[in-house]
Amino acid sequence: MNVLRQAGVYVRDRFAGLIQETDEGYHFTYDPAYLASEKPNVVSLTLPLREESYTSSTLFPFFDGLIPEGWLLGVVSRNWKIDQKDRFGLLMVACHDCIGSVSIREVGA
Repeated sequence: MNVLRQAGVYVRDRFAGLIQETDEGYHFTYDPAYLASEKPNVVSLTLPLREESYTSSTLFPFFDGLIPEGWLLGVVSRNWKIDQKDRFGLLMVACHDCIGSVSIREVGA
């Protein structure tokens, strides 16, 4: 399995885990330190807390739902020159400061 891109997933500005795009699909894994912390919050009800990774051949619906839609998607796509079909790329650039408690940050950014 080759990791193509990855991003940190934060809940209320606390690092909660890592989402990865691979040549096989997508993986989300909660950070062990986050799981061991006091009262960790789930990223989504569809991704309950657990040590095992979640895998999917398509971008997880929760993360895909964070990506802007309509005219705002067009603005994001044009400004960052990202194809609207590149859902992971859009997730990384447009969801750093999302509405709600979850944010996505490029690893190393």
